[in-house]
Amino acid sequence: MLSQRMQEALNAQVAMEAQSSQAYLAMGSWADIQPGLKGVTKFFFKHSDEERMHMLKLIHYINERGGFAIVPALAQPVLTFVSLKKAFEELFAHEVKVSEGINELVDIALQEKDYATHNFLQWYVNEQIEEERLARECNDKLELIGDDKSGLYLFDRDIMTMDQE
Repeated sequence: MLSQRMQEALNAQVAMEAQSSQAYLAMGSWADIQPGLKGVTKFFFKHSDEERMHMLKLIHYINERGGFAIVPALAQPVLTFVSLKKAFEELFAHEVKVSEGINELVDIALQEKDYATHNFLQWYVNEQIEEERLARECNDKLELIGDDKSGLYLFDRDIMTMDQE
């Protein structure tokens, strides 16, 4: 059984994952209308789907543990970006924020000696390590590319395989 505090904290994370999904969906829509960014578009849409899956996993867990998962209202995400580099900087900042939320949940689980939730959250801890690594790697590559169009072409072509490294 989840404590009220843990249930509320998990529901806050549900909202964060849902907001992440929306943010990446908006990034994907923006990228879709930019010339030559079909790989980036697929990347953002794929990540939107992954964040939704993270949200659903939390919802199921809360309900399975006797709590009540709340489907959140969502704020309008940022819709346009001045550059691809700025979009990926936003992505990285968002992933850091999600990691902070997961770390807070782990802290609460340990304080409350809720080892089942602590165990459940380890998947998210590991996932966030990967998410931050990937976002940092994308930002590093975009920094190297600068305004080089051929580099951007290669980045767009290779971004879907970066996810699997």
